[in-house]
Amino acid sequence: MEDSSSPNHSSSSPMELCQAALQLVCWREPRKSLAAFVSSLTVLVAMATLSVISVVSYLLLACLCVTITFRSQLDRDISVSPESAQQLAERCRNRLNWLSVQTRRLLLVEDLVDSLKMAAIMWLMTYVGALFNGVTILILADVVFFTAPPIYQKKKTQIDRQLVLLRSKLEKVLLRLQDRLPGAVRRSKAE
Repeated sequence: MEDSSSPNHSSSSPMELCQAALQLVCWREPRKSLAAFVSSLTVLVAMATLSVISVVSYLLLACLCVTITFRSQLDRDISVSPESAQQLAERCRNRLNWLSVQTRRLLLVEDLVDSLKMAAIMWLMTYVGALFNGVTILILADVVFFTAPPIYQKKKTQIDRQLVLLRSKLEKVLLRLQDRLPGAVRRSKAE
């Protein structure tokens, strides 16, 4: 049995993967970010124009053409350590428990105002779904994912100021809405 602390062991923790993704979208290393952005956008546009089977086949074929030159990497250990698997399973369990509690709270109308907010968002999403298909939304999300962080870093003060104004207007609208609801469903001041 191989020691998991050996130098050949190369499992990445979920936190390291999140840090690497954050480095990509914040363009800390522009070449890597550009490569990730162009490749993800290419895959999404290909999926919008070709069948999924064709896209997957072309990707695997391209991957095989590139990786055939790296046969020396066959000796490298890429197994997942028990500690990493247990840590990932624990985080997934915690997130699933939180999601189930929130889903129950919203769907069984524990708080009428929050359930009404969810209903309004879902109603708006029906219009988004009518305008765009899933791949188009993924393409737009990919572009926003890679362009929003650098724009925010450059225009942070202006964006923060606008967000504060938007939040205050939204809170005023929500307060007016809550005042119009019957007394039994209003939130208490203690919350």
